This record gives sequence, structure tokens and C-alpha cells, in this order.
Amino acid sequence: MEVEAVRRFNRVVTQRVGALDEAYLGRDRPLGQDRVLWEIGPEGCDVRALRARLELDSGYLSRLLRSLEGAGLVRVEPSVGDRRVRIARLTADGVAERELLDARSDQLATSMLDPLSARQRDRLVAAMDEVSRLLTASLVQVEVMDPRRAEAQYCLEAYFAELGRRFDTGFDHTRSISAGNAELTLPAGLLLVATLHAEPVGCGALKLHDGEPAELKRMWVSPDIRGLGVGRRLLQELEREAVAHGALAVRLETNRTLTEAIALYRAQGYQEAPAFNAEPYAHHWFEKSLKA
Repeated sequence: MEVEAVRRFNRVVTQRVGALDEAYLGRDRPLGQDRVLWEIGPEGCDVRALRARLELDSGYLSRLLRSLEGAGLVRVEPSVGDRRVRIARLTADGVAERELLDARSDQLATSMLDPLSARQRDRLVAAMDEVSRLLTASLVQVEVMDPRRAEAQYCLEAYFAELGRRFDTGFDHTRSISAGNAELTLPAGLLLVATLHAEPVGCGALKLHDGEPAELKRMWVSPDIRGLGVGRRLLQELEREAVAHGALAVRLETNRTLTEAIALYRAQGYQEAPAFNAEPYAHHWFEKSLKA
């Protein structure tokens, strides 16, 4: 029933927005080309970033870009700073075409809202916002990652920076209980990184100890996607990894200013425990038994 509901929704949406039309919004191009034109934007875009953002394979994106170049709307050129990087930019005609597409997109949206009552419009807009958020959440990918990779280091640095802003006394990770790269690499431990359109948006780590509870460390989610359940998903994935590596329980410590994290831990069944380490920044210690 759930799968059929999703398929029914997809059919209605693709027809209503004109995704099936070869001439989207009355222009001489299909939706795919127009979406690329819009995503390039007035500032231009790295082709690799464009591919990741739209989740297209390189061959298909190259064909779309060649079509737009042939129409005189886009030019693709090497980056000034690094000639190995290709940048897609709109031509003057491309900028004008994008502005026209924006205007016609507004007209399409208005045509969806006008036939409805004020109450129906409010319901539709609210439902669309919720669907957008949930679909975004479904696009987040979580994987075990080498903590030395750039995406992992970005998350860890963002985590340290946020703790520094939020803790009453600031945060110096060299004073905290260690969770270095070697400790977050199997078999000593692991790091999970969440990505959205190939961009890092969250992380969580485990330190593993034979016959002892695993330690949960470095839980962070980008403010841009908070509220989408990514923190809960990371936590559940970490628990599964802990079970898979033989842990019967998981422990963590946290600071009293991290009220959202504390609420998440309690909601996920973590129980407050006596202090089990000397973490200088901790006010709360939690533990949870795990079932295989």
C-alpha cells in the first residue's frame, strides 16, 4: 500500500508539473535541460558539484550541457584557479532564458493554487513543504568513512567549532577524551558520515572495546538539515555497528548545553548513568543496552 501510494503521487506530480512535456513551460527544451540551466545559476557552477547536486551520471550531464552549449545558453570552461576543474556558466542569453523560466514557473505555481480555496491552498503548501523535507531526508546517505578524508574532516571541524560556540567555557578537543583518526578506524573504532548530494552534513563515531561497552563520540548534524531525523538515523546506525562488532552496550557523555542531543538520547532509550570517565566537558553520562 505504501509503495502504491508513492507511485500514485509520482504520477500525479509528473503530469501536473509538465515533466512529461518535450517543451517544458512552453520552451523548446525538456525539463532536464531547464533544470540544469536553473541549477547553474547566475554565478556559474563547478560541473562536478552540478553532477552531485542533481545526482546525474557524468555522461548524461555532459549531453545536457552540450545541448545547452549548442543553443548558446551555456559555456563550459576551465576554472581560473585550477584548469582541471570545469565551470559551467550562463551566457547573456542563458541569463535571460533563466529569468523567463522563473517567471513561467511562477505562473505554473499560481495555476495550481488559483482553483483552490484559501484553506486548500494552505493545506497544499504545508503538505508540499513536508513532502520536500521528507524527500530530502530520504536522499541522505550514511556510510563508514576513513576519518582522514576531506568530508570527514569537514564534519569533525564543524563539530569542534559548534561546541566552541555553545559550551560555557569554549571547547578545546585536545583537553577532551581522545577520539583521533586511529581510534576511529577499524578495528579500534569507526566514523559514520552522512552526505546529501555528495556534501557532508553529519557524522557520528564509535570507539570499540573488546568485551566492554562501545563509546559514542563526535555526534554532529549540520544546522541546515536539522529536524529531518538525520541525528536519529546516525544514532541508530551507530548502534547497529556496535552490535555488529560485538558490543552489548553503548555509552556516551555530553554537555548540558546540548539540549537537543540529550532529548534525542533519552527518546532513543538511553538511561542516565554514574560518571564512567573524567571527560572535563561532560555533565551527563548515558548508557544503553543493545540487543543483537
